[in-house]
Amino acid sequence: MRAGRLTAMGAAFAAGLVSFAEFASAQGAADAPPGMRLNASEALLDQMASEKSDTPAKPNPVAPDPDTEGEHDPVVVELYTSQGCSSCPPADALLKELTDRDDVIALALHVDYWDYLGWKDPFGKPEFSARQKSYAIAAGERTVYTPQMIIAGREALIGPQEAALDTAIARESDAHPEVDLKITGKGDHYEIALSPVDKLETPAMVQLVRYKPSATVDILRGENAGRTVTYKNIVTSLTGIAEWDGRAPVTLSVDLDGDAPAVVIVQESRPSKNGPLPGPILAAGQLD
Repeated sequence: MRAGRLTAMGAAFAAGLVSFAEFASAQGAADAPPGMRLNASEALLDQMASEKSDTPAKPNPVAPDPDTEGEHDPVVVELYTSQGCSSCPPADALLKELTDRDDVIALALHVDYWDYLGWKDPFGKPEFSARQKSYAIAAGERTVYTPQMIIAGREALIGPQEAALDTAIARESDAHPEVDLKITGKGDHYEIALSPVDKLETPAMVQLVRYKPSATVDILRGENAGRTVTYKNIVTSLTGIAEWDGRAPVTLSVDLDGDAPAVVIVQESRPSKNGPLPGPILAAGQLD
């Protein structure tokens, strides 16, 4: 099937009418749910080809602007991955490197649509698959990919593209901040103060992310059978705590249960007929 074109089954998948497994089976690719080995859109193929030819092996770091240095929140990088996907371990390893950076909040969201191949990812959740699909719908795409990295809710990269990832993070770090986020508190209680730098044109959703810092897994079946993989910053929950109009300053109180690390994300909420879709991440911070 030509890249960027969907059959009737593919369109049904995009609309949520068939499962990932049914879609993969219909394409004669039982070992590959809609991921890197199925049909990429023409736009994403063009992006990958351009990066391969134009992007240097390792970009030079972007020098900080002395007038804005220290004003930017960390850049959120979401990795959509699965223990059942043989293409994912290199991306998992790249995310591990990001967890040591102060300018990045690296989060691994494990999807569940690879589970049918024989290994159920214990960290996979349908809500993370749904979030990835929502990103695709918001971008006008009809296919999701594993592994896939979403940078600041704005840019998508397929696979572990280290040079392109560094460039995207630098670009987001250099962007003019849209929301001033201040977090105070400690232990199990925090105050989150939000102020728009300029009044936002689109409302935002404030989300609380909890994650497991590290886990090493012996994978016994599926595409990665026999491998032992260490995962970092494994998201265990992502819940909405407030909706914000983005126009007037607001202060929110957050109480935490348990000792799992937490992150707050302020993200543009794009309206659609089936409910809001995730847009650019406007601000983010660690609760610690």
